[in-house]
Amino acid sequence: MPQKIRGKLAPPQGRLIGYARVSTIEQNLDMQVRALEAAGVRPADIRVEKLSASSKRRPVLEWALDNLRPGDTLVVWKLDRFARSMQDLLKGLRIIDASGAGFRSLTEMIDTKTPAGMLMVHVLGALAQFERDLVVQRTKAGVIAAKARGVRFGQPMKLDAKQLAQCRRWRKEGMSYREIQ
Repeated sequence: MPQKIRGKLAPPQGRLIGYARVSTIEQNLDMQVRALEAAGVRPADIRVEKLSASSKRRPVLEWALDNLRPGDTLVVWKLDRFARSMQDLLKGLRIIDASGAGFRSLTEMIDTKTPAGMLMVHVLGALAQFERDLVVQRTKAGVIAAKARGVRFGQPMKLDAKQLAQCRRWRKEGMSYREIQ
C-alpha cells in the first residue's frame, strides 16, 4: 500500500528490474551487469539476453515488460540495449507507462519518471533513428559502388566456365536439372 507524504499518496516504491543485452553469444555482458548493480539493481532482478535487437522477438525483454508492476523501474545500461528504432522505443515506453512503471537508461542519464527524462528519450530516440537511417543509406550506396566496380556478392560459383558451358549444352539437349546433377 502506498504511504502518505504530507497527506497525499506517494507513488508506490517498486523494484529496479535490470535488462542487459548483447548481440552475439561471443559478446560479454559483464560491463552492463556491473553498471546495473552499481545503480542499485539486485543481481536476482537482472535479466540478460544474447540476441540481436533486430530480432523480431526478444523473449527476455518481453518477459521483463510483462512482469513490471506499478512503481517498478526498468533499468538499462544504454538506450540501444532496449530499442534500435524510434518506433521500438516508443512502443516499449508505452508498455512501461501502461504498467505504471518507469524507465531509466544509465549511460544517457534518462529517467522517464521526470518530464525532462521523457523529453530526452524522444530526442535521443529520434537521433538514433536518424543515425540508423544514415547507416542504411551508406550501406546501400557502398553496395551499389562495389557492384559498379565488378564485386560479386553471394556464394562463389561452384562450377568453372568449362563446366558451366557443358551444363548449358545438356539443358539445350533437353536434360532436366536433376539429370544434370
